[in-house]
Amino acid sequence: MPPTLNSIISRLHVKQLRLLIAIEEHGSLLGAAKQLAMTQPGASKALHEIETTFGASLFERSNRGLEPNAVGRCVIRYARLIQSDLAHLREEMVGIMRGHGGRVSVGVIMGAVPLLTDAITVVTDAQPDMSIEIVEDTSATLLSLIDAGRLDLAICRTSVSQTPYLYDSTFVRDETLAVIANAAHPLAHEARVALGDLTDYRWVVYRANMPMRLLLEREFHDAGLRFPAQLLETTSAFATVSLLQKNASLVALVSTDVARFYTGHGVACTLPLQLASRSEPYELVTRRGAPLSHGAQMLMEAIVSRGAQQVE
Repeated sequence: MPPTLNSIISRLHVKQLRLLIAIEEHGSLLGAAKQLAMTQPGASKALHEIETTFGASLFERSNRGLEPNAVGRCVIRYARLIQSDLAHLREEMVGIMRGHGGRVSVGVIMGAVPLLTDAITVVTDAQPDMSIEIVEDTSATLLSLIDAGRLDLAICRTSVSQTPYLYDSTFVRDETLAVIANAAHPLAHEARVALGDLTDYRWVVYRANMPMRLLLEREFHDAGLRFPAQLLETTSAFATVSLLQKNASLVALVSTDVARFYTGHGVACTLPLQLASRSEPYELVTRRGAPLSHGAQMLMEAIVSRGAQQVE
């Protein structure tokens, strides 16, 4: 069994984590020692101390040098995360000391990307030196990143979580949906399109059990239609529009914000299909009770403000 967390925290040093990363990069103790300005005996002793701390061997010796084993790859992956977090810590401290917002990590579901980019434009105009990391993914993944402290906030839905009480959430606005296609789609110039007209076309959709996918399945069920079997599943807005560009027979269900963005830039058209169902609203989500930086608070205010403006 590995040692306790308290034991690891009390014995582990940041320089030791740098050594692990360097060994993986160089494949040898000598190369790692040179990079960190250590002697080879010193590096060897440090590696022994690290392996003692974790209670496991982290590398295997081969004719190619030192290669991390399964446990070693795991430890090195987290060593890189810790190193990255420390870099972000310094960046945010510098920002605070210079009087601007520092650094913010924000997650977003595909449909809310236009809303987020509008809010970011407002914030970066006011704070040009602010750094912002954007992670686009599903609500479930974004909530897990909030749990792990990897995101400061996210525009997503807490309804997908079995523990929504772990989050503070604020209503941003309702989401309305549209069906988009290539401008050369056979139905692109029809005055009106019914769902039954689209049963023979291949759909680009979110994967099973996600809110937007469930909504589309309900639309087909309520219309007495069989849900299409041949699907292209993705959570990426870029993958969606790229697929539509390559194949004029595809259709995709997206938020009206995304549809408006694509049609405004001439890369897709919105089909004149009226959907009976409404999607769940967007929420602005943070970890309950977690302290927020000045930059995160600024971005949250901008998101709520932009959401309210778009409703009016």
